[in-house]
Amino acid sequence: MKAIDITLAAVFAALMAIGANLTSLLVIGSVPITLQTFFSVLAGLILGSRLGAISMTVYMFIGLAGAPVFAQFSGGLGYTFKPTFGFILSFILVAYVCGKIIESRSSKKMFLVAALFGMAINYIAGTNWMYMAMNVWVEAPEGFSYGMAWAWMLAPLPKDIILSICAGLIAPRVVRSLRRTSSTLDNKSVV
Repeated sequence: MKAIDITLAAVFAALMAIGANLTSLLVIGSVPITLQTFFSVLAGLILGSRLGAISMTVYMFIGLAGAPVFAQFSGGLGYTFKPTFGFILSFILVAYVCGKIIESRSSKKMFLVAALFGMAINYIAGTNWMYMAMNVWVEAPEGFSYGMAWAWMLAPLPKDIILSICAGLIAPRVVRSLRRTSSTLDNKSVV
């Protein structure tokens, strides 16, 4: 890995920490409303599958080590038992899949397709984990059902659709800019 790769992975891990807590004081059911889906999609679109997944894995391990980078300024190993930990895990898969789609075909249309597909992965993996957690190790509210778990996800859905589309629209420009910058840096000799 080059220094620029390490830097970009660190930047996206930091963006996830910011996105987790920027709006996370609003909670629907047990789901905090955050910008994490946006940044995980963007990581995959901009960094590619390998580096995007690495950046999201770094973010997860920083939080599990105890830094308050997860939603509502939480962190630590105990977070693995929270119903929303499935979303944290899904961010790694989201970045990887978005990156893989773009690596196979990087047209403007594919950036949008990859962004929306990544968001869908986040919702499916995270919501199913939440449902399982609420039934296995977290005391679920009275009358909790699979439908209720998905109903909780309806509140952040419009925001995540809009932000995923935004990620799909801005990512190609950022990628072009990073390629120009990288080629400029590669062509300069170190004195």
